[in-house]
Parts: sequence; structure tokens; C-alpha cells
Amino acid sequence: MLAGRPNAGKSSLLNALVGEPLAIVSPKAQATRLPVVGLRTDGDVQMAFHDLPGLLDPAYPLQARMRSQALGALAAADLIVYLHPAAECPPEPLAEAAGFDRPPRAPVVLVMSKVDLVSPAKRPALPPPAGLPVSATTGEGLDRLLREVGTRLPEGPFGYPADDLGIQPLRFFVVEYLREAAFELLSDEVPYAFTAAVEEFHEDRDPVYIRATLYVERESQKRIVIGAGGRTIKAIGQHARQRIEHLLGRRVFLETWLKVLPKWRRSDDLLDRLGFPEAHPGDGP
Repeated sequence: MLAGRPNAGKSSLLNALVGEPLAIVSPKAQATRLPVVGLRTDGDVQMAFHDLPGLLDPAYPLQARMRSQALGALAAADLIVYLHPAAECPPEPLAEAAGFDRPPRAPVVLVMSKVDLVSPAKRPALPPPAGLPVSATTGEGLDRLLREVGTRLPEGPFGYPADDLGIQPLRFFVVEYLREAAFELLSDEVPYAFTAAVEEFHEDRDPVYIRATLYVERESQKRIVIGAGGRTIKAIGQHARQRIEHLLGRRVFLETWLKVLPKWRRSDDLLDRLGFPEAHPGDGP
């Protein structure tokens, strides 16, 4: 499990470890809402890396569900890779960041992430394996981290085919790539009020046909997403389509519709409808 506070570099690290941009990456915090699982198979070793939502103090029901997903995954983990930005050392203990009353059951590998942003002279003096310096951008420390993870994982049969890179359905990635475009092209609160749902997915057509509904919470946000002359919503669709085509290796026709869904982040019924698992109080190690 890749765990840490929001914007610790978990999604970037997952993509670097898998060698494919599965998880969406944004300089804005809290872009990950649901765990993304990436697979790496090297010879007789298979690793399933779970990019978890950031460990945050929830302010509304969607964030409570995000936190619950992260805590539940940590409780079931075989190994936890705990990321903390190197520029923000010293790190707080994982149990403190997660709000646990005791350390987690699984062993923890501490990673000093984003070391490319810190000069070597100012890097924290934590001898390995206490803190492994890693950069998803430059690749520094990735081999060392993989060796450390490989030696700590329990032995057993592969859980997935050796050539698979992820386990989520394609519909999941359609929503993620639309959200990635929103984080890239929209500002302030709008990306956080943005989500999407896939209504149709026909992989048997050429090009693959996908119809998705985009949601925001207010009419003013809808106008921002549309943009002048419809340029912004067109750019969102183009970004997502290119990412989906890369993942599928095929041409894609992506049709999008935009609707207002008031206060969806705060409505348990709407969160259920949009596929966010219910929050479970008491998740822990």
C-alpha cells in the first residue's frame, strides 16, 4: 500500500513503479478519491501497489469515504510504503498521520519522496531502511525501493496474470482521466466539485464508443466547465480520449454531457449512486 498525507507523491510513484500512467497526477492535493492498483511483475515476483487516497481529516462525506478507503486498505496490507516529502522532514509516524491508536499490523517502509526537489546537502539524514530517498520524476531510488519491497512480501502464487498492469475496469479509468483533465484545466474549487459517470461503453465498435456524464454542483461551475465557446469542455474530452486511446491501443469516440448535481459530495445517496464505497467508522490497523 502506498500511504501518506495528500500530495505526498503516491500517484506519481505508482506510475513510475508500474511504468504506465495509471493514476492521475496533479499538483493539487486530494486528486485520488478511490484506490488505484498497479501491478509490476519481475520474474517470479509480483507486486500489487495500491495508490490510496491521502490521509486527511474529512470535512464532508466524500472525504470521509476517501479516508475510510485508505484506512481499510492499510488494515489489510501485507506491507505499507509510507511516503513523506523530503522537503517536509522530519516525518510524523504513520500511526499519527492515520489517526491510529497503535502502529499498523503490517511492516512499514518509510520513503522520503520528491527528493529531486531537495539539494543533496539538505536531504534528511535518515539511514536506510529507516528512510529511502526516492524520486518518481528522476527514477532515483526506485530500484532500491523495489528490492526492499520484494524482500518483505509474503510468498505465494501470483494473484494476477503476469502481463497485467492494473485490475480496475476500463470504465474506472474513463472517469479518472476525465477527472485528471478537470484538475489540469480548471482552478479553485471546481475540480473538487467535478466527477463523472460512464453511461455507455461499447468496446465492440470501431472506434470504441463511450458516453459519459460529467457532474458539477452549481450552475456557475457548469459555465466554467463549458468555457468560452465550449473550448474547456472540449479540451477535457480530448485529454481523456487521448489517455483512453493510449490505454486501449485503439481509437475512441468519447461523447460527454454535463449536468448539475447539487451537493453530491455531501449526499450519501448520491455518493452511493456514483460508486463511492460507504465509510466505515473504526477502520484501523
